[in-house]
Amino acid sequence: MSKVQQEVTQIISKQAKIDLETIRPESTLKDLGVASLDAIEVIFDIEEHFNINLPNEDTDFDHGTVGHLVEAVERQLAQKPANG
Repeated sequence: MSKVQQEVTQIISKQAKIDLETIRPESTLKDLGVASLDAIEVIFDIEEHFNINLPNEDTDFDHGTVGHLVEAVERQLAQKPANG
């Protein structure tokens, strides 16, 4: 598990109050029982934690998986300037 994946799953677990062990890369936030308002908070927390902005297409609560979310974070981090 990558550092980014580990941190994203920890944020989801904390924000949604679900067991870390139940979060899988193929799970959607909806599958995990995360309500849409909580999902918005999860996205805000992830953006704040990594100091990034996730495009709307990367925050699909119903169909986007945790794995997709991790990939989106990694893409945004890769685009940040090294001294940013």
